[in-house]
Amino acid sequence: MGDRYEIEGEEIVEREVKPFGSGGAHVTAPKDWIGADVKLVRTTTPDPTDDE
Repeated sequence: MGDRYEIEGEEIVEREVKPFGSGGAHVTAPKDWIGADVKLVRTTTPDPTDDE
């Protein structure tokens, strides 16, 4: 079991991190979140054998 964090916020979405460019990655957020401050928390260990 990982660490536990308590964060106060307005909404939460679950998304998968997708590869982006050569060596980067990104997660999309809802369009109405543009300009908002967000926090990103990894909840699982990446699977290096996942070729999606």
